[in-house]
Amino acid sequence: MRNSITLLFILIFSLLHAQENSMQKGFSMLEVGDFQEAEVFFDSYLKTDPDNKTAKLCYGRAVGLSGEPEKANKIFASLLKKYPQDFEVQINYNESFLWAKKYLVAKPLYEKLAKENPDKFGAVLGYANTLSNLKEYPKALEVVEQAIALQPENESAKVSKKYMNLGFANYYVNKQEYKKGLKLLNEIFVDFKEDKDALLNIANVHLIMKNSDKAIETYKRYATSPKDSITALNGIVLAHHIGEDDKTALKISEFTVEKVYKLADDELLEKTYNRYVQALIWNNKYKIAREEIALLKEKYPDRNWVSALSATYGMYTADFKLSLSNYDDILKRDSASFDGNLGKANALFASDKIIPAYQAAFQTLKVFKGQKDALGFIEKLNIKYTPYVEEHVAYTFDNGDNVAFSSTTNFNVPITTKLNTTLSYQFRTTDNSVTINSASTHVLIAGIWYKLLPKTTVKASLGINNSSFSGESYVQPVIDVKLEMQPFKLQNLTLGYTRELQSFNAELIEREIVMNHFGLNYNLGTNFKLGWYTQLMHTQQSDNNVRNILFTSLYYNLFKKPAFKFGLNFQYITFQDQVPTIYFSPEKYMAFELFGDLRGNFSEKTTYMLSAASGLQKVEDDDFSVIFRAEAGVKHQFNKRWSADFYAKYSNIASATAAGFEFTEIGFKVKWLFLKEPLFYKNIKK
Repeated sequence: MRNSITLLFILIFSLLHAQENSMQKGFSMLEVGDFQEAEVFFDSYLKTDPDNKTAKLCYGRAVGLSGEPEKANKIFASLLKKYPQDFEVQINYNESFLWAKKYLVAKPLYEKLAKENPDKFGAVLGYANTLSNLKEYPKALEVVEQAIALQPENESAKVSKKYMNLGFANYYVNKQEYKKGLKLLNEIFVDFKEDKDALLNIANVHLIMKNSDKAIETYKRYATSPKDSITALNGIVLAHHIGEDDKTALKISEFTVEKVYKLADDELLEKTYNRYVQALIWNNKYKIAREEIALLKEKYPDRNWVSALSATYGMYTADFKLSLSNYDDILKRDSASFDGNLGKANALFASDKIIPAYQAAFQTLKVFKGQKDALGFIEKLNIKYTPYVEEHVAYTFDNGDNVAFSSTTNFNVPITTKLNTTLSYQFRTTDNSVTINSASTHVLIAGIWYKLLPKTTVKASLGINNSSFSGESYVQPVIDVKLEMQPFKLQNLTLGYTRELQSFNAELIEREIVMNHFGLNYNLGTNFKLGWYTQLMHTQQSDNNVRNILFTSLYYNLFKKPAFKFGLNFQYITFQDQVPTIYFSPEKYMAFELFGDLRGNFSEKTTYMLSAASGLQKVEDDDFSVIFRAEAGVKHQFNKRWSADFYAKYSNIASATAAGFEFTEIGFKVKWLFLKEPLFYKNIKK
C-alpha cells in the first residue's frame, strides 16, 4: 500500500513537472517581452490542455500585453468565476484594467486586494501604481513604501517610486512650486545614484527658473558617456541662450555637431542639428539658418522638428506667413503637438490676428491642461486689451524762466480687438517769473481706434482746448487723425493730420496760434540689425507761417538683452517767415547727433531705460553749437494690474522758443487696469 502511494506521488510530480517543462518556452517569451509569440504559443497549448489554469493566465497576460486588454479582462473574469479566491487570478484580473487605462475601475479592486493581502508584494505594489496613474501621488508614495518594506531588495518597487517622484515633481513644477519639485527629484538619488531621468528633470526645472548656471552644472553631471555628453551639451546650449549668452551657445553647438557625427545615433543627430539651427537663429545668422533648414527639409520632409525650425525662422525674421504655414503643417501631422498649437498662437498674435490667436491658445489648453506658457500667453493678450486708466504728472522748467505743471488722465477702453475707445483730460499751467505772465489750458479729447485690417488701424480723436490767460480765455477744437499700417515686412508707416494749439509757454498761449500738422512717419527694419526711421512734417499755422521738418535716424541694434541701439540723427527745419521775437522760426536750421539707447531689466518686475544724444546744431548762418539731450526712466510692475514709472529728461536743442536754451522735465506715471479682463473675453472664452 505504502509503495502504491509513493508510486502515485512520483507519477503526479512527474506529470506536473512535465507540464511545467512543456510551458517553459512560453514563460521565457513572456519574460523577454515577446508577447505576440507567447500568445500564439499558449493559444496552441490550450488546445491540448484547455483547463490548465496556469496556461490560461499566461495566455491572458500575453493577449493583454499585446494590446488587447479588453479581451484579456474577459479571460481573467471567466477564471475568476471558477477560482474566486485565487490570488493569482485576482491580481491578473486587476492588472488588466491598468493595461486598459481604466484606473478608476482598478483602484477599489486593488485597494480591497491589498487590504486582504497586506503581505503580498504584488497586491500592494499594484495598488501603489494604480494610485500613481491617477496622480494621487502622496498616497501612492505611502503605499509604495509598504511594498518596499515587504521586499527591500526588489527593484520594481523602487522603479515605481522613482516614477511617482517624477510625476509628483512635475505636478509641483506646473504649479510653479519649483523648490518642492526639486526636493522630490533629489529624493530619487537615494535609490538611484545620479539617475539620468532625475538629472534631466532637475536641469529642466532650473531652465524654467532661468537658473542657467545650475542647469549647466546639472547637465555636466549627466555627461558620463559619449551619447549622454551630446545630450548634455545640447542642454547647455539652451541654458546659455536662456542666460542671454547666445554667442557661447552657438560655439558650443558647433562643437557638438562635430562630435555627434562620430556616434551612430540618428535620433541624437537630429536633436543636435535642431539645437544648432536654433542657435544660428538666436545669433541672427539667418542666411546660414535658411540654407540649413532647406537641406533638412530635403532630408526629413515630414518631420515636425524641421517644420518648427522653419516656423521659428519666420518668427525671428518677421515672416509670419511662413511661420503659420509651418505650424499648420505640424498640426496636420499631429493635432496634439504643443509646438504646433502654441506656436501657431504666437504667430497669429504677431500677425495681428488676435481672436484666432486666443482660439489657438485655448486649443493648446484643451490638450495641455493648465500649461504655464499657454496661460501666460492668454494673460499677455488680456493685459493688452484690458481697460485701463493712466495718470501722468509732469513738471518742466527752462532757462527762460518758464515753469509748467501738467496733469493728464487717460482712459483706454477696448470694446473688441478691433475697436478701441479713449478719453483724456489734461490740465496744464505755465508761468514766467520774469514777465509775470501765466496761463492755463484744459484739454478734453475723445478718440476711437478701429482696425481695418491686421496691422492697419485708423485712429481719430476730437476734443476742445480751453486756454485762459490774464483774465481772458478762448476755446479751440483739437483734432488728431492717423492711419497706421505695416505695408511690408519689417516696415511701419503712419500718415496723419493733427490740429493743436501752441502751448509751450504763457506768451505763446496768449497768441492763440493754431498749428495744422500733416505728417508721415516711416520706419524700415532689417534682419541684419540696421534700421532707418524718417519723419516728415508740414505745418500750416494760423499766423500764416509755414514750417517744414525733416528728421531721419539711421540706427544699429547692437544687443538684444539689454536692448542697446546707437546711430546718427539728422534734423532739418525751415520756416516760411522769420518772427524771432515771438517764437524760434529760422529760415534754415539743421542738427547732427550721435545717440545711444539702452533698455533692460533690473529684475523681472523692474525695467529701466537710458537714452542720450549729442552733436552739433546750426541756426541759419551762425556757427555750429554743441547740443546734448538725455532721458532716463525706471518702471516697476507692482502686480498684473498696477505699474508706475518715473522719468527725467534734459535738452539744450533749439525749441519753439529759441536756440541756446535749456529744458528739463521730470515726470511720473501710474497705470491701473481697472477691470480684471477685457470686456469681450467671456464671449470668446465660450
